[in-house]
Amino acid sequence: MRLSSFSDYSLRVLMYLGVHAERLATIGEIADAYGISANHLTKVVNHLGRLAYIETVRGKGGGIRLARPAAGIRLGELIRQTENDWALVECFASDGHCRIMPACRLPAILDEALAAMLAVLDRYTLADLLHHPAELGRMIPLAEPVP
Repeated sequence: MRLSSFSDYSLRVLMYLGVHAERLATIGEIADAYGISANHLTKVVNHLGRLAYIETVRGKGGGIRLARPAAGIRLGELIRQTENDWALVECFASDGHCRIMPACRLPAILDEALAAMLAVLDRYTLADLLHHPAELGRMIPLAEPVP
């Protein structure tokens, strides 16, 4: 099982905002801190805003910040809302075709594995990821705001 880059970047944005919660951040500075595309991050930030994980402050000196406490952001919920393809194998896809599907146990086993993974993620919050904020802060340096 592999999470999409969209989910990965969503987690990274929230972690950055959690580590630097004392101030507003910009998409440009987060992109620079992680060395990822600001264009792709814009889509992620827009999605996180629509889901009410982050809030935006417009205008000069504006930026983004967490919209709720890190302890209120469940990782399982976030992943369910950022992943759009749970087809782990071809037969999971709506248009999947497999000759042995009527007798195959693999889909049921993979469904169970996916449910187990999400159940584990449901036990953790963004606050759990920010357990060592000073250390994370050194690894995710505060970038200069990009105007």
